[in-house]
Amino acid sequence: MTVHFGDKTSAVLLLACVTLAATAAQAQFNTLPTPQPRSAALDSQALTEKAYRKDAGRHFYSAYPSQVMYGVLPPLLYAVMVTETVVDAHGKVLSVRVRRAPAGAKEVAPWVVKLIRACAPLPAPVRMGKVTFTEIWLVDKSGRFQVDSLTEGQR
Repeated sequence: MTVHFGDKTSAVLLLACVTLAATAAQAQFNTLPTPQPRSAALDSQALTEKAYRKDAGRHFYSAYPSQVMYGVLPPLLYAVMVTETVVDAHGKVLSVRVRRAPAGAKEVAPWVVKLIRACAPLPAPVRMGKVTFTEIWLVDKSGRFQVDSLTEGQR
């Protein structure tokens, strides 16, 4: 026995499926993972913003090891965003600004900003004093991420 739905019913069912899939993808961004406890962030000996980005990236990875997406990234990602973070000479996060928000995953930007703030202090830029660095966040819909400064590439 075959059941046929009208165009309107099919459209409603399709919309419901898409909405449920989008809601499921957004759910993990409603809560922030707890950063791993650390006695203190290591000092950074970086002389450039690019070198400091790698130290900060290693700090993010050690704070959230279960959230890191290790290996080569899949061809499509849920969100790509860019942050600009200002860190004082002691590693205190002074500000985090979203330079480019994800186009279709608006819930990811506040989640990443909270991740950065929650794992403070960042490595103290002892040779640079205060530093402003930009990072690209590559985020999967599972809530796992890579940062561009430490990325392992993409298929």
